Amino acid sequence: MEPAERVPADSTPPEGQPPLTPPGTTTPPQGQPPVPPVPASGRAGRSERSPKDMAISLLVLLVPIALLLAFYRGFLGGEEPTVVDPAPAVEQARSANVFPVAEPAGLGSGWRTTTARFQQTDQGASLRLGYLTPEGRGVQLVQSNVPVERLLPQELTDRSQPQGALDLDGRSWQRYTARGNERALVLLEPARTVIVVGDATENELRELADSVR
Repeated sequence: MEPAERVPADSTPPEGQPPLTPPGTTTPPQGQPPVPPVPASGRAGRSERSPKDMAISLLVLLVPIALLLAFYRGFLGGEEPTVVDPAPAVEQARSANVFPVAEPAGLGSGWRTTTARFQQTDQGASLRLGYLTPEGRGVQLVQSNVPVERLLPQELTDRSQPQGALDLDGRSWQRYTARGNERALVLLEPARTVIVVGDATENELRELADSVR
């Protein structure tokens, strides 16, 4: 005996009643078809990654970056200051013969020259040497025949004020305030003005000033 064919249940609602909505189906606005439910597996997929998995993924990204930084610093000299030879700029200033030019002598090996430039303008000429001190501070040595009333505001700001004299090897330097946390030593001579300015310690400023002959 053959089994009777199963007839699907009639889901047509009684007359005058709204259509039946399967469990989990979102009821749409009138006139639109029902929205089927999202499978449970689809909802669970969004939260499958545990904090441990996320930490491992982050570590995988950070390891190559750390290796690149180590290579840059260890083999390419990253973060090391660029050291220049001041001799060409000093020779250019001497060849111009506009003021006596001095090159610092006797500085320790910890001093590194980072900039060197000689420049002439309508106001006068200036030789500018930039240094990184043994303590890692920046300081500049400026020698110039620009009139002092123009030079000091340009190099130290127009609000700089003298702070008293300092005798170095028989020469009278003047302490000055400068930009921000910078300080300056100024030597006024008939043919030139010498300025040592930067955020270096006073001992380093004095060492550089005393090396100028």
